Amino acid sequence: MAKTLIAFFSRADENYFGGAMRYVKVGNTEIVCGIIKELTGADSFKIEMKTPYSPVYMTCIEEAKKDLRANARPELVSYPDSLGEYDTVILAYPNYWGTMPMAVVTFLEKYDFSGKTILPLCTNEGSGMGSSERDIRKYAPGAELKKGLSVTGSQAADAKGAVQKWLAENGLL
Repeated sequence: MAKTLIAFFSRADENYFGGAMRYVKVGNTEIVCGIIKELTGADSFKIEMKTPYSPVYMTCIEEAKKDLRANARPELVSYPDSLGEYDTVILAYPNYWGTMPMAVVTFLEKYDFSGKTILPLCTNEGSGMGSSERDIRKYAPGAELKKGLSVTGSQAADAKGAVQKWLAENGLL
């Protein structure tokens, strides 16, 4: 039987919401992944950095920019033992500087995605998927990449309809 994994990077603390900063206990991407888990019953794995970015938004984005420019591979807290049992990976992340956070690249490079389907989901405040879909193809060769879903982060809690439609279009509902 086909199994799905939701692998996601999400950040709480101070976040940007349509022009203003606000502290949140759960990041926007994690909120959307909770909706997906509720709808599909899929397993989930949170991609967490050993040295997390600053809780202060402006500092965080500068740290993320530095990692992107250095093509860094931040060390992760843990990894799933294997992705062998999964046919589909929903890969969810915020848009950092026009792509996914470098911690997501660290995760992708750890595994062989040949024969697996990746469904990307990107939370953002208007910058969409950026180059993340192209970048996933680069870091997960052999995977079948489906069209991603862009979710406005400040609307994450209200994204159930869009998420249901996207999951149904991809045969997961």
